[in-house]
Amino acid sequence: MHSIIIDPRDPKHLYFGMSGGGVHETHDGGRTFNRLIDGLEVVGGFDASDPSFHDPHCVVMCPSNPDRLYQQNHCGIFRLDRPGSRWERIGKRMPKRVGDIGFPMVVSPHNDQTAWVFPMDGSDVWPRVSPGGKPAAYVTHDSGRNWTRQDVGLPADKAWWTVKRQSMSVDSLPATGVYFGTSSGELWGSRDGGSKWSLIARNLPEIYAVEAFVV
Repeated sequence: MHSIIIDPRDPKHLYFGMSGGGVHETHDGGRTFNRLIDGLEVVGGFDASDPSFHDPHCVVMCPSNPDRLYQQNHCGIFRLDRPGSRWERIGKRMPKRVGDIGFPMVVSPHNDQTAWVFPMDGSDVWPRVSPGGKPAAYVTHDSGRNWTRQDVGLPADKAWWTVKRQSMSVDSLPATGVYFGTSSGELWGSRDGGSKWSLIARNLPEIYAVEAFVV
């Protein structure tokens, strides 16, 4: 279980994502739950009503608009606008050679239309590395209608690593710094919303989580 989200307006209103178990919501502090899986795609023709075939990799709420959620899913990138209950796939605008499969997703603390993902190779064997060994983040500034590749400063090739579901983070500064850790033990950061990346540390163990704080 991951992506535990508390509505800042109501502590009894929570969401959580479960790997291989879908997205769930409660309005009464956990006494009862309902599934939020409408619109999510499933692989292999399974029963779409069965939550065990829905695999959210990461679910995030927009700090500037708690009624908007984004999701990086096993089957793509999705957005949900409340009070609606149906997810819209917004990753189909990603380049086809890259696809919209990955693990992490982060959103701007200032703008609910801006979000970042870090795609991985989503081919049939799922090697869980950067597509073609050429890593890049992708950002949307219009809620998923368009995506821009951000690879300046990152390795141009032979970077056979990926970024885990909780290994990408943003800070709350006006320019929005973005940070991620890799499965090969490198920590990268950008002070300008991903326009240019710099290597912060290397030769670390495999990185499973990154969190940014402003002090």
